[in-house]
Amino acid sequence: MAPDLSGRTLLAVFAHPDDESLACGGLLARCAQLGARVVLLCATHGEYQSGSRDERLFETRPRELEAAAAALGIAEVILLDYPDGHLPWVDERAITTRLRDEIRRVNPDVVITFGGDGLYWHPDHIAVHERTTAAVEAMGEAAPALYYVTMPPGQVRRLVDEWLHDPQHDASTSPMLGINPDAFGAKADEPTLVVDVTASAGRKLAALQCHRTQIAGSAFDRLSLDAAPRLLGVEHFHRAPIASVRDPFIERL
Repeated sequence: MAPDLSGRTLLAVFAHPDDESLACGGLLARCAQLGARVVLLCATHGEYQSGSRDERLFETRPRELEAAAAALGIAEVILLDYPDGHLPWVDERAITTRLRDEIRRVNPDVVITFGGDGLYWHPDHIAVHERTTAAVEAMGEAAPALYYVTMPPGQVRRLVDEWLHDPQHDASTSPMLGINPDAFGAKADEPTLVVDVTASAGRKLAALQCHRTQIAGSAFDRLSLDAAPRLLGVEHFHRAPIASVRDPFIERL
């Protein structure tokens, strides 16, 4: 029997629009469906492209994020304005304090962010992992339960293989936005929590496909709704070694 998560709150903290859908869209959608309040904090507008700020992306990607959030059932989106592509060099104390203040305001039982591998070793992702961890640690006894999300090894490679075998795929585009598909989940920490999200894989795919500037022509663009449970139906997490008296309710999914 599915748990009733009414009264519980989850806060997801990521770097760019689309991180939320790719990393743990299935879990976010599942928690929202079961009654939890799901809040997303995104540190940047995702405007960095080809070595500079792209004003079109600065305006467009937040709209894509709002659409993806609606698809996942996210109740609130907090969009910050830190510079995309430069998070490791933003004042560490300032961003940690801002994250701590937002966590206190939202008052979540559970916070989810990147693991130390940043999904695929992206410097912005690793910076968010480090700053979020520091923010939660600074909260002491009031800290929420903190979880790190990583990609199941081989999951993205299987997506790309599916794309390559599709006779209608666009060979002129990158199946994974120019990222080596084998980098996802490589050398990530072993999960302490494996969540079956097959029931919400369709909403995860719908959310991913809202991020048109990022996924057009990619493996996610061509992925069918029928294939989503098979290829997107598992998500990996491990709990941070930070003491918390809050309810780690995602353990009951």
